[in-house]
Amino acid sequence: MEKIKMLDKLNVGRVIYNVPLNEYTTYRVGGIGMALVIVDDQACLIKLVHYLEEQNIRWKILGNGSNLIFQDGFYDGVLISLNHLNQMEINGTEILVEAGYSLPKLAMKAAKASLTGLEFAAGIPGTVGGALFMNAGAYKSDMGYIVKEVTFLDENLKLKTFTNRECDFHYRTSYFKKHPKCICLSTKIVLKKGTKEAILAVMEDRRKRRVESQPLEYPSAGSVFRNPEGDYAGRLIESLGYKGKMYGGAMVSEKHANFIINKNHATANDVIGLIRDIQKRVKKEYGIDLKLEQEIVETKSANE
Repeated sequence: MEKIKMLDKLNVGRVIYNVPLNEYTTYRVGGIGMALVIVDDQACLIKLVHYLEEQNIRWKILGNGSNLIFQDGFYDGVLISLNHLNQMEINGTEILVEAGYSLPKLAMKAAKASLTGLEFAAGIPGTVGGALFMNAGAYKSDMGYIVKEVTFLDENLKLKTFTNRECDFHYRTSYFKKHPKCICLSTKIVLKKGTKEAILAVMEDRRKRRVESQPLEYPSAGSVFRNPEGDYAGRLIESLGYKGKMYGGAMVSEKHANFIINKNHATANDVIGLIRDIQKRVKKEYGIDLKLEQEIVETKSANE
């Protein structure tokens, strides 16, 4: 495709063609992507997206792929990595950090600076941008509790800065998730002074609990479903006997029923099939519509 071959000539960053999507998602599933561009900086990002919009080429921001399920088949678009947007600066209790920065790394940096409030993020294997997009959280906290403001590109590629309130953070969602053409660039977060030893002790205790209760030894994408109000998705799924259930190479974790793991060379169809089966059964038995916390990305073959 001539329009895609022009990506190299744009000089906006490294271009990888025919991308094996299983190498860029934590589930380790998915088909082939047309191209991945690792943009050099913000100006290159704007130039690239302008070009893709003008040429009517599908595109998507790709973080660590820790919340994505690409279907098997061909993704007929361009994936954009912000990994080079990874600057971070600590000023007192405020941290200014770019979207491509690792969330667990940021939590550790904050801890070593004796700043408390980011402990919840230590075990979330995503980027700051992805965390803002979905309002990532754990242990009854999330990004909405600590974000002061977010700078982003809106649908018209205009630079904007939103306050916390304008970001509309709610349980596993935000303004950005509702407006997926917006691209988070950086955020300013506000933490509190604490004791480094105490913060690190909390993070270590939670790490041990994760090892005991979550299937970290297998490829997965964390919690599959949002918890319905007043209940837990894992409890509902476990009550129906799903722990250890296989669907092709995908399996409901025996450690935690709200985790699906790539047990044995699973395909995306295996993972999605198991998800749909669980949703159908929970709906039938409890009348509850389990909402997917992860995002399924359609590929060309799925539409044919």
